Amino acid sequence: MAISPSKAMNGERAVVLLFVFRVLSSLPLSLLPHALSLSLLSLFSLFVEISADDSLSLFKTRSGASSGIMLGAVTLPTVMFSKLIQHSRAFSLQQIELGELEHMTMQFWATSACCCGVLIFFSIVIWCAANNKNPHFSCSVCDAKFSLSCVLLYSVVCCISLATISHTGFNTALKLLWLLCHGFAAVKLIQHLLNTFPCCTSIGEALLVTSGLVLYFGDMLACTISKVCGLLISPDLVSIRYGIKRSEIGIIIQGVLLGLLIFSAGFKFVIHLWEYFWGADNSKSGQNKEIRRSLIFFTSLGFIMIAIAPSWMMIVLDFDVHPVLWIFQFVFSEPFKRLSLCIYWLGLIYASVLRFYNISKNSKIERILLRKYYHLLAVSMFLPALIYQAKFLDLAFGAALAVFLVLEIIRVWRIWPLGTNLHQFMSAFTDHCDSDLLIVSHFSLLLGCALPIWMSSGFNDRPLTPFAGILSLGIGDTMASMVGHKYGVLRWSKTSKKTIEGTAAGITSVLAACSVLLPLLASTGYILTQHWFPLLIAVTTSGLLEAYTTQLDNAFIPLVFYSLLCL
Repeated sequence: MAISPSKAMNGERAVVLLFVFRVLSSLPLSLLPHALSLSLLSLFSLFVEISADDSLSLFKTRSGASSGIMLGAVTLPTVMFSKLIQHSRAFSLQQIELGELEHMTMQFWATSACCCGVLIFFSIVIWCAANNKNPHFSCSVCDAKFSLSCVLLYSVVCCISLATISHTGFNTALKLLWLLCHGFAAVKLIQHLLNTFPCCTSIGEALLVTSGLVLYFGDMLACTISKVCGLLISPDLVSIRYGIKRSEIGIIIQGVLLGLLIFSAGFKFVIHLWEYFWGADNSKSGQNKEIRRSLIFFTSLGFIMIAIAPSWMMIVLDFDVHPVLWIFQFVFSEPFKRLSLCIYWLGLIYASVLRFYNISKNSKIERILLRKYYHLLAVSMFLPALIYQAKFLDLAFGAALAVFLVLEIIRVWRIWPLGTNLHQFMSAFTDHCDSDLLIVSHFSLLLGCALPIWMSSGFNDRPLTPFAGILSLGIGDTMASMVGHKYGVLRWSKTSKKTIEGTAAGITSVLAACSVLLPLLASTGYILTQHWFPLLIAVTTSGLLEAYTTQLDNAFIPLVFYSLLCL
């Protein structure tokens, strides 16, 4: 079955291809195999997305959104590739060690393996569905051959690349096995997400979350395995080293997220054990059962976060003191600046939430405009802190993410006494990307601002990269929505709500913000290496993606913008 060019190429796919091409155009020759693998991944994802257009009914995805497979599959690998280009530039200038470059190389291949594994899974599902629907459909055989060719060529390139950074064949085999585990874990996780949260996400959004979670927690697992091997086996016999030196704040954030993962996986198991050993007394009132469940919840959460997670940090990642003690020491090392910043944040949050919650209940203001005020709130909260207290903002983002996760768990599981009231409160700020089962808007805004900052820790020769989320969401996306809603006339397509006027306003506002921000950064001691033409391409590409995509833009636009700023 021939596919017309108009069906094969829409606005979102064209912008994604432009994004990948821009990154590939900046590669050094040493990264040619990685560039080839990224090109294959892009073509494979484009092919799978086109094939899935008529098969979305096979998956329980969010209504009103396209599959987003291509955008979800290439975003994180392209981000890692941009970081790899940046690290290669640093290594050539002898500003980082070889171990950091090899670690980033493994991160790139791990994300690629996650996305490639999920693409193989979806292509098999789609091919089987098409074959069952029409057994004599000859094109399905051609599709299978094309998919198999991409996978085989990708595997060969991966093996060659890993062989160049491995000391022995055994080392290469272990790395390939590790990547295979990433791919398998990603397939299982995305199945779990789509089944557990039906109609809450698109495939592309689920793929982005899946690859990110597998990469992040896979890194934790690798650190743990490496530490255990070092404890059980003589250091002279261990030829494999993993990881790089991490900051204290990065270790604390990893430990907190690991603790929440253990808690969310084990809470229901603890409840079942309680009922098994002490029995479920049906004579007790529902209120008493809820109180008992709540006590178990908060006791388990406190034990894991105060004892289990810190123990992992101190044993596996060689943290010198208890993390809670370190946090107090860190905050009170500059008490006036950091406590003043906390008071400023709390005041803004209290005034804004109280004001906008009342407006959302009693006003006819459209929900999308109401939420954009929170984007502006993010700019006023995070921009001054990022310029003058960047390390403290790193820690604050981690604390905010932990609080959001705990509150969402309480809301979803309706933990007494906050669960029901919290659900009613959060429902006032939802949009089309949210559902009663899962509310993701506040997560996506927080992570959209935080991820570029976290990923810019360590070596960074591009001063605007930490600001990618704040600029693209807090300024660009907000201005595009407000101007487009109020003054927009020319729409990008007949079915799109986005307007050319809104996109132009978003791009112009980000460029204007950069023109103010760059001299300000120079005055604080940054060495400016950002050139205006690449910056114009980065801002325009992210602006076009905001105009065309039907995915959760808070999740994708900051990562795309960050990736382009790294070049």
